[in-house]
Amino acid sequence: MEQTLKGIRVIELGQVLAGPFAGAILADLGAEVVKIERVDGGDDARHMGEPFRNGDSHCFHIFNRGKRSVALDMNSDAGHAAFEELVAGADILICNLRPGVTQTLGVDGESMCKHHPRLIYCEISAFGAAGPMSKLPGYEPMLQAFSGLSSINGGPDDPPMRSGASVCDQGSGMWIVIGALAMLQRRHHSGRGGIVSTSLLETALVWAAQKTDAYQNEGRVPERHRSGHPGFVPYEAFETADAPLVICCGNDRLFTKLAHELQRPDWISDSRFSTNRARLRNKSALLAEMTPLLRAESRAHWIARLNDAGVPCAQVHTVAEAMVHPQIEALGLMQEIPGEDFRLTGLPLVINGQRPALRSAAPRLGEHNDAYQLNSAGELRAC
Repeated sequence: MEQTLKGIRVIELGQVLAGPFAGAILADLGAEVVKIERVDGGDDARHMGEPFRNGDSHCFHIFNRGKRSVALDMNSDAGHAAFEELVAGADILICNLRPGVTQTLGVDGESMCKHHPRLIYCEISAFGAAGPMSKLPGYEPMLQAFSGLSSINGGPDDPPMRSGASVCDQGSGMWIVIGALAMLQRRHHSGRGGIVSTSLLETALVWAAQKTDAYQNEGRVPERHRSGHPGFVPYEAFETADAPLVICCGNDRLFTKLAHELQRPDWISDSRFSTNRARLRNKSALLAEMTPLLRAESRAHWIARLNDAGVPCAQVHTVAEAMVHPQIEALGLMQEIPGEDFRLTGLPLVINGQRPALRSAAPRLGEHNDAYQLNSAGELRAC
């Protein structure tokens, strides 16, 4: 397909996940993404787990596909000069180095935008650009815990638990891409770049906004509903005769359909259950009546019946089950990597009927130094 961001050069100065995920999104969309790595070992994510391909971890391949790797010694004058040469021709710079390191290296947003006024400088931190903790480092579990996000996962009696996905890291990468693209559009008119910043903490707070805003405005401490929802009933997972499924009645019309399928039309006129607000007040009573009815038949029976009736429902899959389901296969989200023997998940975007293609595997450390006129030490070669 046409590479939407062809002609855009991105410099990625970061490691592990949030910054590299932003770079991977832009690379999938067609941008030239140059990943700057340390000469001694490169991105820490290369060693994040057992070797997968070329000595690098599976995680590294996921978040660095389609990029070019340049190994530089940013602490040396020669390495810094080479970095400046690369940035001079760039549109976007993504940085998620530990706070304070960028100032020490002289590659903070203010300095870079002063020397390169058209540059869009994107910075990702753990706790944000302001406040007493702004200089502290952080990782996904820390920010899920600190933000309160962990406290709303699980059931009423469970301890706080992190989400199984890195929602703060990957969400921050996604937000920084949105900001960068917005700044690119503004630059068309102003001719100038600027600084975009986000953090794992801000991302966590946005994901939890339904809970935090309710607390701020109404004083309601969020309850934990496991698979359920504080605003709808029934809207959660149920056991059947053989396997669980999720049923989501997001309005009274859907509940009416469900009541008919469960052969309980009396619920529709029952004052305890006739409206969603009544069901919220009488949730335990309703679920006590629903549970044995659903347990009487298999999951396949209920999926077929509820789908035919237009009641939203879904299987509770394991990862292995989900990956072989015809619906997931039909989307073509899993893509072959050209010249490789493995597949990775592509972008959840389809543009003019085509999903952006994954162009190449993750690069080896310093693989593209030669292409940018750099020697193995990350110094500009003499012309």
